[in-house]
Amino acid sequence: MEARTPLATAVVAIDGPSGSGKSSVSRAVAARLGLRYLDTGAMYRAMTWWMLTNGVDIHDPAAVAAASDKPQIVSGTAPDGPTITVDGRDAAGPIRTDEVTKAVSAVSAVPEVRTRLVDLQRAVIGAGGIVVEGRDIASVVAPDAPVKVYLTASEAARAARRNAELTGTQATSVEDTRADLARRDALDSGRAVAPAGMAEGAILVDTTELNREQVVDHLLALVAEHVR
Repeated sequence: MEARTPLATAVVAIDGPSGSGKSSVSRAVAARLGLRYLDTGAMYRAMTWWMLTNGVDIHDPAAVAAASDKPQIVSGTAPDGPTITVDGRDAAGPIRTDEVTKAVSAVSAVPEVRTRLVDLQRAVIGAGGIVVEGRDIASVVAPDAPVKVYLTASEAARAARRNAELTGTQATSVEDTRADLARRDALDSGRAVAPAGMAEGAILVDTTELNREQVVDHLLALVAEHVR
């Protein structure tokens, strides 16, 4: 029988595109299991926000690379209230703006940015006991994770979910949201370093017809099969 990893040291890697439900599901799974939680996408958004705030040309990879070691990004890991600060400043709100959303793929494609943030992510993961969500967790950040899940959903479902999250000045049509998701998918899956996608050995979970609780229950069952 294959030895199973203790829950206290396990890493649950959850990858998937925007709108697949990975953020809400990952937080819920972590809370139910009493584990820590890390949103790696927020770290890329934090880096992007810092670049924009400090006047770095995000379309100049050399400029982004040169500045990538400057911001001090700290991620809290409480699933019921994850935090993220940049240079000591609360960035949870600023990193969710439309400006950051449109710029994050360009910044994330710069190899030096990925190297810096993967190092930070691995430092947070440490000895485990954590649910980590992103787009390259199972393939790059934590390839030895005992539980690897790839969440997906139809384009229509993803666009509807993402659109429901947008409020105020970010509000737009479902069609525009769908086009933006397709643009980000193409950029993230086509980048030269750590392209987004399903890792070898990951379990595919299609959430199109499932509500959040159904997905959470399914993932908890998967975790129970692989950890003790």
